[in-house]
Amino acid sequence: MTAIRLDTPSVASTTAPAASAKPQGQRAQLAAAAKQFEAIFVRQMLASARKTDFGGGGPFDSEALGTFRQMQDERFADIASERGAFGMAKMIEARLAQMMPASTEPQEGTTDGV
Repeated sequence: MTAIRLDTPSVASTTAPAASAKPQGQRAQLAAAAKQFEAIFVRQMLASARKTDFGGGGPFDSEALGTFRQMQDERFADIASERGAFGMAKMIEARLAQMMPASTEPQEGTTDGV
């Protein structure tokens, strides 16, 4: 009989952040927040566009289809903002980065007064 060996990570190692992982810098956090804002904006834009009524209730109009379209729009907004399709996140990040202090992160090899 042959033994089957599965090399799977433990649950603790997949759910807990790695101890060696460095915390995100403020610029990376700013970029992530800008992408999230862009996704929210695109979702709202698509929701407003979907509210448009052209006067015809087709045979495929249903609550289920509306829910599917909403989920589809949300996923599209996430993908578009992640890939920078509209470029809003990049502009937001650049503008907000100008307002950040010049040296917000400690440089390597220095200590913060210690």
